[in-house]
Amino acid sequence: MLKDILRTLSLTPILFLMFGKLNAQTLITPANLSQLNIAQDSLSTYSDSTVTVKDDIDRLAYNTMFVKKLVGALKTPHSFQFEFDSLANNLSFLKSPNQTFRIITWSLPFSDGSYKFYGTIQLATKDGSLKLIPLNDDTKNITDDNLITSQKNWFGARYYEIIPVTYPGKNPYYILLGWKGNDNKTSKKVIEVLSFDKDQAVFGKSVFEIKKKAANRNRIVFEYAKMNSMTLTFDKQVNMIVFDHLAPYENNMEGNAAYYVSDSSFDGYSISYPRLYFKENVELRNDASSLDELYSTPRKATTLFQKGKH
Repeated sequence: MLKDILRTLSLTPILFLMFGKLNAQTLITPANLSQLNIAQDSLSTYSDSTVTVKDDIDRLAYNTMFVKKLVGALKTPHSFQFEFDSLANNLSFLKSPNQTFRIITWSLPFSDGSYKFYGTIQLATKDGSLKLIPLNDDTKNITDDNLITSQKNWFGARYYEIIPVTYPGKNPYYILLGWKGNDNKTSKKVIEVLSFDKDQAVFGKSVFEIKKKAANRNRIVFEYAKMNSMTLTFDKQVNMIVFDHLAPYENNMEGNAAYYVSDSSFDGYSISYPRLYFKENVELRNDASSLDELYSTPRKATTLFQKGKH
């Protein structure tokens, strides 16, 4: 008898989690789920074509059709619950931990080595109807990468990690780590901040400490030699964003990003409301790991310590 009671109690958390997951899935009816699966297959074909075709005009045409089909699929009731797993190679779907929105981003490569970024923010709705905030990549017209922007003049990137920053009584904001590409000489990565003002998306926030007594920055952009790989990741154990320190591999090329590479040292941003505090000389203490080449993150930050403080 006692064994049966203990067995039941041990299964309760598992059953609760399973029920919670199933309850979320049941918001999508079988008919709508079938519709989304069919749409996903079609979307995968168009998405792959935007990458494999060699002509830029054809690439844009396939992408235009892809966007129309994606919006059509998202109009399916409760599509917010559908993961679109088969699109993961070409698109990023990042859902906020509080399940209030997800941000969908992808890039379009061109033959000259440049990129254009596409994206949208899908908001969760009680009735399952579609509510989107389309993102317009306006990078070519942004002369100052420290500007606070909106969805209309987005500093485009393909985001691969989302980190919520919360504080009691304050509106949360979200840190996004993204790959930005650039041209045939350099690549870029970005630490972006997303917040919301009513139904408007706001990108950038004065939270990044650079130096003591210096003005904070609204976003952080890294630019480095295209042949180089760069780590930019979040370590939950120490609540810190960690990244390679970049330096020119030839001393006389200071300021020329095409010559900047990782110098085997690491810096970071410690996350603490209301700002992120810059930390120099943090060290990775784990083995390298192979991650998605698109993001060029061959090392995974798990255990960190500051040099001289251990």
